[in-house]
Amino acid sequence: MAILYAVVARGAVVLAEHSATSTNASTIARQILEKTVTDSHSSYSQDRYIFHVKRTDGVTVLCMAEDSVGRRIPFVFLEDIHQRFVKTYGRGILSAPPYGMNDEFSRVLSQQMEYYSNDPNADRINRLKGEMTQVRSVMIENTDKVLERGERLELLVDKTATLQGNTLRFRRQARRFRSTVWWRNCKLIFALVVVLLIIIYIILAFVCHGPLLPKCI
Repeated sequence: MAILYAVVARGAVVLAEHSATSTNASTIARQILEKTVTDSHSSYSQDRYIFHVKRTDGVTVLCMAEDSVGRRIPFVFLEDIHQRFVKTYGRGILSAPPYGMNDEFSRVLSQQMEYYSNDPNADRINRLKGEMTQVRSVMIENTDKVLERGERLELLVDKTATLQGNTLRFRRQARRFRSTVWWRNCKLIFALVVVLLIIIYIILAFVCHGPLLPKCI
């Protein structure tokens, strides 16, 4: 799975989160949330993973993704989650206690993480929309830039979920390839049958002295 962790917070107060694998990303995410005090779009790298952050009107959405994913998909994911969260809870966000929306919204995080990680339509749709201007201007910095000396923690990620995500994508690509080959073979067989029928008709027309086969009917 490309997007492995996501959290929605009011300032540093976590309201909902979901992790697709066993990881201590939530600990590092909380440190980043505490340092994110103004509306912004930013990205921070650690090892082979990137923490992408979007803060708007005091609501912060953060996700951790593999660095190979790039920036477009994670930030469109964050925008999608932000809109869903604000639309669902409105002013209730301002007074919600820690994890006040977690029971319900963690399922939304899980579903959208799966969609943006594995569904090829997600990237096609986003390409049609075009990259957001904010994403183009985001510079990826190391987490050392946002965390104080001594705060930096080693990022631990269970590789099982990543491998499973890669395996799932490979299987889907293999199924699409087999389906494409099957349809191509069907079209070829159909074309050969049509050509063969035409050849048989031409031979019969020649033997029967005319296109209406007068000598043979």
